[in-house]
Amino acid sequence: MTGARGGSRRPQPRPTHVQPSREVAFEVIRATNVDDAYANLLLPAEIERAGLNAADAALATELTYGTLRRRGTYEQIVRIASGRELDEIDQGVLDALCLGAHQLLATRVAAHAAVNESVELARRESGRGAAGFANAILRRISRDDIAAWEERITESARSADEALGFRTSHPVWILRAFRRALAATGSADELDALLAADNASPAVTMAALPGLAEVTGTRTRYSPVGFRAPQGDPDRMVRESGGARRVQDEGSQLVALALSRLQPVVPGERWLDLCAGPGGKTSLLAAEALAGGALIEANEVVPARAGLVRRALEAVPLHVEVHERDGRALARERAGEFDRILVDAPCTGLGALRRRPEARWRKHPDDVAELVALQSELLAAAIDALRPGGTVAYVTCSPHLAETTGVVRDVIERRSDVEVLDAPAAIRAVARGPIDIAERTDGMPVAQLWPHRHGTDAMFLALLRRK
Repeated sequence: MTGARGGSRRPQPRPTHVQPSREVAFEVIRATNVDDAYANLLLPAEIERAGLNAADAALATELTYGTLRRRGTYEQIVRIASGRELDEIDQGVLDALCLGAHQLLATRVAAHAAVNESVELARRESGRGAAGFANAILRRISRDDIAAWEERITESARSADEALGFRTSHPVWILRAFRRALAATGSADELDALLAADNASPAVTMAALPGLAEVTGTRTRYSPVGFRAPQGDPDRMVRESGGARRVQDEGSQLVALALSRLQPVVPGERWLDLCAGPGGKTSLLAAEALAGGALIEANEVVPARAGLVRRALEAVPLHVEVHERDGRALARERAGEFDRILVDAPCTGLGALRRRPEARWRKHPDDVAELVALQSELLAAAIDALRPGGTVAYVTCSPHLAETTGVVRDVIERRSDVEVLDAPAAIRAVARGPIDIAERTDGMPVAQLWPHRHGTDAMFLALLRRK
């Protein structure tokens, strides 16, 4: 029942009377904690392995992502309901309790099923004593609704920010980073809306590679190549199109198109995607390069991710060399060669927490400084690789000010050969309709997209031209 959290997981026989959707959800939740697995990659494989039908797959998806998104809230509810500190509860039992709490407080699952099967999962993780413990806690949780429990966890918090973090399932350092980023455009009062958007299930958005596939179904609000995934399995559409239609966030589409359509393409231009994995933006840029007569190369330092880039590019009938190099070294060696460079820099990923909810618990404030140093070096090297008049798009899937305007300001203050272009105007120029991109209070012409405002991941874009 109690013991160290995390650690190596013992192989366990599968429960004989746990509904398959709950079993799949639990296996994925456990793997995210024990093995640092990514739910978005593991869940489809587990659904296929279990042979779930469409209805059961939908339930497994809701239970998995719902529990992971609200884990911080459910853990605090368990802490209060049990009278124990979280590090006194086995991680496997705590995962079963959070899964049960989600079903009890946020779904229409029958209470007896939520309790009984979560108790069985706890028993299989830690034995009969854990089952009794889990049963008592879940029955206690079931007596009140989420509003009552949120009131209790709010009262237990040590500060207003900790209370907000408990209620919205966000670490305090992240919600403070979000508040500062919103305040940079005078929008700090939108924090509650942003946190709520992080905990909502996002629509699946697809891109049709221009010139290679047509947009089908309901078009997205902004991207000229975007559309909503049809009912059913979007991967089937990807396979049937040979990858010419692919799953991609609308914000990712917009920042790539802002670079490729910033100005008319001159045949023979040379483009580079410096940090290309897993290849979504690369394939979109490659299709644009093909249409305009440009040449494009890609680079990805991690071999497995470089393989994903090559696979993504199979849909584009254009030879694209994919390097596996440190982007900083590659860019320095190719000084003055490129007309357009995308630096989709490694970052905390705080802008995609609604899609990768487990990431909010894996990232730490100490990660930011190391990433910022790398981001600055990549951007500076990319500028060196531009020919005079060439443009680099600096992109992060994070609104953290240190990773966004902090990096841009650091680079431009150290060199006089760069001018910052109007990124909001570049996005407006490619958007299908009006798009509200708030102006920054410091006047820097960069663009920040938001889940609550635009329905996209929180993508950041700065455009820098070498004089």
